[in-house]
Amino acid sequence: MFCYQCGKSEVLNKGLCAECFIKQYQILTIPSDISVKICTHCNAKFIEGKWIDANLIQEEIIYRTVEDSIEINHSSKNPVLDMNIVQMRGTIAELTIETTDNVFGEDIYEKHDVKICLNKDVCPTCSKRNSNYYEAVIQIRSQLKKIENKEEIDVLVNKILEKLYKKDKLAYISQKNELKEGVDYYIGSLKSAKKLSSAIQNRFGGLITESTRLVTKNKDNNKEIYRFWIAIRLPSFSTGDFIEFEDKIAEILSFNGKKISAMDLDSKNLINIHWKKSANVKILKSRKDIKKTTVISKSPKTLQILDPKTYQVVDFPITPDIEKYSIGDEIKTIAIDNKLHII
Repeated sequence: MFCYQCGKSEVLNKGLCAECFIKQYQILTIPSDISVKICTHCNAKFIEGKWIDANLIQEEIIYRTVEDSIEINHSSKNPVLDMNIVQMRGTIAELTIETTDNVFGEDIYEKHDVKICLNKDVCPTCSKRNSNYYEAVIQIRSQLKKIENKEEIDVLVNKILEKLYKKDKLAYISQKNELKEGVDYYIGSLKSAKKLSSAIQNRFGGLITESTRLVTKNKDNNKEIYRFWIAIRLPSFSTGDFIEFEDKIAEILSFNGKKISAMDLDSKNLINIHWKKSANVKILKSRKDIKKTTVISKSPKTLQILDPKTYQVVDFPITPDIEKYSIGDEIKTIAIDNKLHII
């Protein structure tokens, strides 16, 4: 069999000898002109009917678009590519692409000049954001007249939204209103607003209620469009406070989005209070009211301390939680309804 181009008898591939095959061999096939639609605000690319890869720098968009447009010869195993942007002229980028490969022991070098046009547009997400679009309002309220930890809440809100934004581009604050009764956060995405409200409740406690309001109808499909209001009523108490609940005196140990955990000061048993019953919690004292005193006597059955206010001797039966104390030890107490409790 002979090479159909030069007549040599050494045919290696597709009827060609090695020399003729290498002469016509092309490592890359690249369109000389490439275009891509990108968002003016977030640099998202519009590919196959979808906006993807938001927040990439422009150079990365150019390189990725060119890479997606390159067709590599199936006979090339490990071609080395080197792409460089030569210059930018407005929305036109001019690039050189150099590549090398080895075919039949021969090193092959190619250089391609490519132009890519960046067609600027605005993606739906940025369009919504720029028009102050929102799907939900988170209303922070307190059982007290004033919310005392606004700055802490702000820090948490921004931190959570920054995390959610990686997957939900509508996880942003469209508007923030500070009112006498609290703070309102207008959130672009309902999904993110619900996750954010759960995070606020887990950190600061409180009761969440939701409501919806019909705002308009879609002109194209006549579908009703609702907005959601998520109200978080923060508790008037905090960890370390002393409360009365269902005739029990207790110290609040912790709380999360589901419940309040407290310890009965008499029985030392754990009490779990669901937020729906938090209205029945009565605050008696705070951690600021804790007083220190000293153990003055201890017997097998009794521990004696001085009342930090009246300096009278008070006897406590030895229980597992106080048997560790010895004479002279400092001990914390709280006085509630003329009764002294060891903390």
